Formats: sequence, C-alpha cells, structure tokens
Amino acid sequence: MSAHIPTGYIPQTSESLPLYLAKNLPTTISLGGEPETWKIQEVGDGNLNLVFIVSGKEKTIVVKQALPYVRVAGESWQLSLVRSYFEYHALIEERKVSGKYVPEVYFYDEKMSLFVMEYLSQHIILRNQLIAGKKFSHLAEDIGIFLANTLFHTSDIGMPSKEKKELIARFTNNHELCKITEDLIFTEPYFNAERNNWTSPQLDDEVYSIWQDRALIQSAMQYKYQFMTQAQALLHGDLHSGSIMVTPNSTKMIDPEFSFMGPMAFDIGNYIGNLLMAYFVQPALRETNAQCVDYQIWLLEQIETTWIVFDRHFRQLWNEKKIGDAYPTTLYQQGTFDVSFLKTAQDDFLSTLFKDTLAYAGFEINRRIIGFAGVADFKLIEDQNQRAIYEKSALKLARELIVNRERYPNFSLIRRYIAQC
Repeated sequence: MSAHIPTGYIPQTSESLPLYLAKNLPTTISLGGEPETWKIQEVGDGNLNLVFIVSGKEKTIVVKQALPYVRVAGESWQLSLVRSYFEYHALIEERKVSGKYVPEVYFYDEKMSLFVMEYLSQHIILRNQLIAGKKFSHLAEDIGIFLANTLFHTSDIGMPSKEKKELIARFTNNHELCKITEDLIFTEPYFNAERNNWTSPQLDDEVYSIWQDRALIQSAMQYKYQFMTQAQALLHGDLHSGSIMVTPNSTKMIDPEFSFMGPMAFDIGNYIGNLLMAYFVQPALRETNAQCVDYQIWLLEQIETTWIVFDRHFRQLWNEKKIGDAYPTTLYQQGTFDVSFLKTAQDDFLSTLFKDTLAYAGFEINRRIIGFAGVADFKLIEDQNQRAIYEKSALKLARELIVNRERYPNFSLIRRYIAQC
C-alpha cells in the first residue's frame, strides 16, 4: 500500500529547514538571530521520523516530521503521514491533564506532517540511564501520576460520555499504527513471521516452543481482541523506556504517535515490561554482584511503587470526581451507601486492570526478544550466548505473567517468581 502524500509535502533537511521555519513559525516563537545563523542538528535515531534540534541565539526547539515510510525499514514499508496529526493531538490532550510530564507543543503544519515542540535540553532518554545504572528518586511517582491522570481523565469514569465519544472519533483513524502494534506485539512473535528477529540459534528451542504453546497463543489472541475493541482511555500507545526522558528532578513522556483509545493496562504493562527486561540484563552491565543486586532491587521497587502510586492517585481522582458518566456520582455518593460501596467498585476495577497489566508486560517482553523491534538493553550484550541466558529468563517470566496472571494479585508474589527465573 502506498502512502498518501499531500500536495506540497517536502521532507525537510538541515539546509531547507531554516527557510521553512522563518516563513511558518508563529511570531510568538522567536529563536533569535537570522535563520542562516541557526544551528541545526538532525537527531532522528528512532524507527519512524525525521527529528531536528534547531538553535538560535535566544531559543532552541525540536522539529519532528513524519516520513511516508518506516524509517528503520526503508521505503519498502510505506506508512501514512497522518500519524503526525495523532502525535500532535495526543500531546495536546496529555498536556491538558498531565502538563508537567509532557513537553510543550508550539506549532503544527498538517500539510507538512510536521510539528514544533519544546526542547528538553537537560533531559536524557530513560533507557540509556537504566543501562548506565542511574537511579531517579522521583521516577515511580511521576510515571504513576502521569498514567493515572491521562487514563482517568480520558475515560468514561472521568469525562462526559459525549466528550469521550468525540475523543474516540478523533483518534479512530490512527488504524495504521494500531495495525503495526496488533501485528508486532500480538501476532508475529507467535508464528514464523518474516520480520521476527531473535538470538539464533541460542533461542531457537525456546521460540519453537512458544509457537506450539496453546495456552500462550490463546491468551495472545484474547488480548489482541481486547486491544482492538476496548476503547477505555487515550493511550500513549508506545510507553517504553525509550519514550521517557528524565533529569534528576523531572520526567517527560515523548513520542505518542501510536496514541489511540484503547485498554488502560496496555500503557502500564508496556512500561513495566521494559523495566523487567532491564532487570534481567543487569548481570552483564554491572561491575560487581553487589551493584547488580542493588540495581535489580531498585528496578523491582520502581515497578511496585509505580503501581501503588497509580492505584492511589486513580482512586483519589475517582473519589473527588464531579463529572464522568461511568460510575456516576449520583449513585455512588447518595446517602444510602457508605464509602465502602464505591471502594468495592474501585477494587474490582483495579484488580482486573492489574491482571491485564501483567499480561501486557509479558507481551512486551516477548515481542522485544522474538519480534521485529528489539531493545538496546539486550542488543548491547555482544556475546550471544550470554545474551540468550538473560533472554531465556525474561521469556520464562513473560509466559508466567500472560498465562498465569490470575495467580498474582500483587507484586510481592511476582518478585518471588522472578527470583526463580
């Protein structure tokens, strides 16, 4: 399928961008100096887009432009330019409810499939920091609050039904990137798909076993159906440690181009799955066993605390809500019921969400080890025999989280299982 390219669309370069910005930037955004003096750096090292850092005398901005194909795969994999529309609008929606955790967006050009946003000069990609063994005291709190804010306020629990349906309509056409997720996460790792890429031959037996695992594949299909049909809330859609930037005092979520209305647990599980993969590679990254154990403990604490903060903040928003047509306040706050009535509803909702979160974490692990888009955590381990040892442990945990999710009502039980892996 060829991507539709709007009339006038031109992929930008470091040479063409100053003239384009001089003509199109809003007057409220002043970089300072003449355009020909601006410093431009092309930093698009992701899978899909062009990304530029543009610096003037007074201000630095980021320019992100969609390409009509998947950059990491080349022009043979065509992709619609409209994804920039969804990323821009996702950032706008996230800023409404979680402003401090999302970069500011200054300008959007639909014809060019391009937008301009805040330059996070001090922030560094979280995945790189995890690989380096850095700790962030605020990380779990920030991620938990961001997830609770965005998932609650874009759900029927936290917004009027009419507005929720309008939000669904706005993101419905992001079907192309949803299809990528549906294929790469829920389908291709479970059969001999052409794009799969695992550590071979070291993992061959494990992968072939997964392809014959009826319980695992049945679960994958159940959750693929949930992913395709359950429009609970506005998701980031690709919330892994490469889509989060950090400083010692701040956390920002970036790159929500896969954003759509889907099951809440998908975002939470995606993030947790990436922390679990970081956990398993620690022996290869730390100099001593003591350093390894210390950082692994910190990673597990991050997972547990993130959920605790999310759970607490989500309940608080629910308790204090004034709008939201699901679980209406007129029923749950009337005088004939005490506070335990609402708590029972919340307990049931969050218990289900927790089990789904475990499953989605497992699917994220499987797809990163078996499927098309691996992660640096594993890829940086050049010795394939060594890498495969850690990947086998992660695959073992992934199956447990997916198939036996009902056995784990809390993280303390999961920690025991992880120790066995």
